[in-house]
Amino acid sequence: MKPRLLPTGAPSHATELAREAVAGGAGLVLVLGGDGTVNEVVNGMARSRVPLAVLPGGTANVLAMEIGLGSRLDRAVERLRKCVERRVALGRLCDAGVESRYFLSMAGVGLDATIVQQVSPDLKARAGKLAYWLTGLAHLGRRIGQFEACVNGHRRRCGFALVSRVRNYGGDLEIASGASLLSGDFEVVLFEGSNPLRYAGYMLAVGARRVQSMPGVHTSRATRVEFSGDAHVQIDGEYAGRAPASFEIAPAALTLLMPETYR
Repeated sequence: MKPRLLPTGAPSHATELAREAVAGGAGLVLVLGGDGTVNEVVNGMARSRVPLAVLPGGTANVLAMEIGLGSRLDRAVERLRKCVERRVALGRLCDAGVESRYFLSMAGVGLDATIVQQVSPDLKARAGKLAYWLTGLAHLGRRIGQFEACVNGHRRRCGFALVSRVRNYGGDLEIASGASLLSGDFEVVLFEGSNPLRYAGYMLAVGARRVQSMPGVHTSRATRVEFSGDAHVQIDGEYAGRAPASFEIAPAALTLLMPETYR
């Protein structure tokens, strides 16, 4: 079958293009873009048997880094030749005042979703990932809003929650160190506290790969997580609404091309 080049023209266009490709009998969908574009394509392919392959592009591509393709396009193309098909679970966002949506890599509630909601598109275009850090610095003088998480029947107040299927965060950091796309659950990491300096400490510990041992950080595994209160929500780095919201595992929902060595 002759390859077709399908450029996106607007938000959500990639979902429509992917859905049409699946319906039209495509043997493979290859997406070049950032995490937001990958997320749109996933939402057009979920529950189908058509394989998805990714190449790094956009502001960041957490997925490409996670599975070992890297951030350089030329090297990723070579590594993609040796990838194999794996059936993986997806996360699914319910509620949040929006239509149910799938996500492949991670979801965040609270502080990081607030930053995603506030970051300037122009600054993002100019500064890339640095735009998120610059926007986050503005919160150092503000109290971090609190909400409630319910994980495996246990409730906890926190200011940031990560519901992850991947180890990578932002492409070059690691928070959910036990997560894997091949597992059938989420790794959930909850951060307590409202003092912004506490979160500065958390981020320093993330850089040192010691965050999960810090007081106020709680890690668990779950197939469903619920959030209530006043908090923003993001999935795969894109703004997705406000709590109340819940995330659940959709088992074996996508075929993904991955290096055979990925665990």
